[in-house]
Amino acid sequence: MAGDIRLIVQGDDFGMCHAVNVGTMQAFQDGILTQTSTMAACPWFTEAAALARESGIPLGVHQTLTCEWDFLRWRPLTDGPSLVGGDGTFLRTVAEARASITHDDAARELSAQVAKFAAEGLDIHYLDVHMGESAPDVYAEISAAAGKPYIYGPVESQRFASIEILSDRDADTKKPWMDAYIAGLTPGVHLLVTHCAVAEPELAAMHAPGTETYRWAEEYRLSDQAIVTDPEIRKAIEERGIELVSMRNAFTD
Repeated sequence: MAGDIRLIVQGDDFGMCHAVNVGTMQAFQDGILTQTSTMAACPWFTEAAALARESGIPLGVHQTLTCEWDFLRWRPLTDGPSLVGGDGTFLRTVAEARASITHDDAARELSAQVAKFAAEGLDIHYLDVHMGESAPDVYAEISAAAGKPYIYGPVESQRFASIEILSDRDADTKKPWMDAYIAGLTPGVHLLVTHCAVAEPELAAMHAPGTETYRWAEEYRLSDQAIVTDPEIRKAIEERGIELVSMRNAFTD
């Protein structure tokens, strides 16, 4: 069985805030995380870039055209007027962004996000998207220009035997779900998406209680962190002979 099943464990939102950066590095160094989708437009990208250079963690571009939080707000790298709301920051939902953003503004912004990685001396191995496709016709264009796969595209996504997300589940169900997930993996390359973070004060201060994104701050991220760094989860992966990989080496023989 060894080598027949390959598993990518991806951590989204690297660079979003310090709590996510710390959690992502812990999950990579002490857990099963194998790559991270990184947000160049966010305030803690500079720290994430430094950590990536030090650790060698494989990176993807988490193409960002939205900002969902109440109190943690970020702006585009470019000045496209269709990208922002009245406060000058990205729009909060994919639906709002789709209704507003023009092709040219999206292409210029996402190109700038890719370029920011190069400016930091960082290699990228894939591109994906934050929250959802706010400008559906642009992602393949940007990925082609970067010469890297857009992993949620109609062609690239079919290369995976499965794509699953750990995060949006009740905390007490995550370990049983993960045990069953590991036991049920079939030969091929599988992608598991997580959102890791540690309990820094900022994590609880990004949102107002009861808002739509409330559970995506502390609740989902801390419980993901616990699973991804759980020694019993790593042991289950090892016992099945599952190979932990990233997009850097997932589809090589």
